[in-house]
Amino acid sequence: MTIQASTSHTSRALDSVRVLDISNFLAAPMCGMFLADHGADVLKVERPGVGDEIRRWGETKDDIGLYYKVINRGKRSITLDLKSEFGVEVVRELVKDVDILIENYRTGTLEKWGLGYDVLKEINPGLIMVRVTGFGQTGPYRHRPGFGTLAEAYAGYAYISGMPDQPPLLPGFALGDASTGMMAAFLTMVALQEKNRTGRGQVVDLAIYETLLTLLGPHVVNFDQLGQIQERNGSRLPFTAPRNTYQTRDGKWIAIAGSSQTAFERICHLLERPDLIVDPRFANNRARLDHDKALDAQLQAGVQRFDLEELLRRSDEQGATVAPVNDVSMIFDDPQIKARENIAHVADEELAGPIGMQNVVGRLSVTPGRIDTAGPKLGQHNREVLVNQLGYSVEQLQALGIEVL
Repeated sequence: MTIQASTSHTSRALDSVRVLDISNFLAAPMCGMFLADHGADVLKVERPGVGDEIRRWGETKDDIGLYYKVINRGKRSITLDLKSEFGVEVVRELVKDVDILIENYRTGTLEKWGLGYDVLKEINPGLIMVRVTGFGQTGPYRHRPGFGTLAEAYAGYAYISGMPDQPPLLPGFALGDASTGMMAAFLTMVALQEKNRTGRGQVVDLAIYETLLTLLGPHVVNFDQLGQIQERNGSRLPFTAPRNTYQTRDGKWIAIAGSSQTAFERICHLLERPDLIVDPRFANNRARLDHDKALDAQLQAGVQRFDLEELLRRSDEQGATVAPVNDVSMIFDDPQIKARENIAHVADEELAGPIGMQNVVGRLSVTPGRIDTAGPKLGQHNREVLVNQLGYSVEQLQALGIEVL
């Protein structure tokens, strides 16, 4: 694990990119997080005195929202009331000098405030406007409010998740928001490539449910061509077997994936059950899918003869496709996680010490990303941006209820 400091001057791929992030909550701000990890200067706009709602999501320490520190890492923070004439004025001024604006207000809200793309592109024709909403800018549901939870149900994820005799199951984390954040960052980079090529800006219109709909697998084509509707089947998959979790002798859990015939055979040897290889019920993937419950019972019987560490050691020796079902404490202690520096410890003034968080995803060999700072104090950069950059006086800002630190 690495303690990352803001003193590093290694160049990053997006060092010259300027982003104005007026979004809230999770999906759209996560897009800004990914851009900041690779060097973009991301200026976050928050409501005076209140800030982004995510400051009050989940756990806090010393009344400071911990998840905010992760999702808004590497960003600067100013406070503006976007419903006010002054807030609109400042955004229009800032838009002159940015490449990207990220927003996630309900469809039509920015137009109502005088901050629609038709207005902003007249100020900056090269502007890329990233618009993340529940249901997109078009269609009969465009004005509906939307959160990741609604998208997880709407896109079909919840319907296929859970046990056959149990209710549909939502994920234990913000899957819809997180997948949207990643796709928004990707589409932003596609639009940025077009801007670099032609100088033209454009709108990225992304509905929260759309990425998840694509990630869910072959259920769309299967229904279209075969009329199949995928039902809940626990941890099993409809296209490969075995695929499940199994409890070990010492009460731990292990995941097994036999996506190829060779992988299945190695699993059988790992569990000292070569008889399963020649069992006609499990002869090939199609047969295993037809007898998945019987196969799971046999594998569970094999797994429960071993402790977790013994299975992992044996799987390394035999190349079997298994993995421990880690809780977060196991992740912190895992040697692979440590070697890859997948958890970074980032200095933070508010919490008076380093904060452990997920590190930048993946590695670039020439311009690696890094985390310079944890999420900022509310309005931490009001003086730097509103006073020093734009020329407003401290007295003027204070009269508008904008704190200047």
